[in-house]
Amino acid sequence: MTIAEKIAYLKGLREGVGLDTSRPEGRLIDAIMDVLGDLSVALSDLDDQALAVSDELDEMEQSLDLLEQVVYDEYDEDDEDMDEEDEEDDEDDDEDAVFDFGDEVIYELSCPACGEPITIDEEILEKGSICCPKCGEELEFDLSEEE
Repeated sequence: MTIAEKIAYLKGLREGVGLDTSRPEGRLIDAIMDVLGDLSVALSDLDDQALAVSDELDEMEQSLDLLEQVVYDEYDEDDEDMDEEDEEDDEDDDEDAVFDFGDEVIYELSCPACGEPITIDEEILEKGSICCPKCGEELEFDLSEEE
């Protein structure tokens, strides 16, 4: 039974008892019933608003999920329409990656021993080596071919 139904039941009981509204007790019970009716309407409005907000939040969550997929490149609209060049690019993405952050270039590579992704910058490349944070394997960089 909803709150509105319970209040309607109480109003029916009040009328069935035949309280005299000219007496103070009758007027008090009438006033209480009016307040309960107003509270019931207000509560119903709040329930409707909460449901509307919940629906809006669900829509926003779905939009945000789609946006995250697009931003993080996890969403392919036309998987079937990919040409060979796109497939080659995807294969390159699985290997070491290079990120350009303005003046600073960051490289991402995988440790050959454990497969842990490691990010390095130009400074680390100039040092010539780094230890893998996961397995401790020393990775050496030979830049003689690039120069």
